[in-house]
Amino acid sequence: MPDSPLAGRTQTVYQLETRDAESFNRFKERIHSVCTEYLQRPVRVYTVHGHSYEGTIVNVDDHYVYLQMSPEHGRALLPGPDAYSFYNPYYSNVILPLVLFDLLAIALIV
Repeated sequence: MPDSPLAGRTQTVYQLETRDAESFNRFKERIHSVCTEYLQRPVRVYTVHGHSYEGTIVNVDDHYVYLQMSPEHGRALLPGPDAYSFYNPYYSNVILPLVLFDLLAIALIV
């Protein structure tokens, strides 16, 4: 059986500095805490990539915040309850997972 092409010596080309890893972990814990505090609340989330999403935070885990999209949010082009419909604006059971590291700001919608 031939050896794997990836077997053998490896050369590290990038390694996160310990202090940076600690900063990332503190950030992740802070944003996780904020998302948990606002579970089941309507929010507008801004990402570091310049996108914004409106919806309700329905879950948070160690890596993602799960946002149930607002019915009027038009970014999701997913099939609705009708199997022959490719876009149904009245179908609002869309959950968008967002990576915690990508979040820039969360605004409470009142």
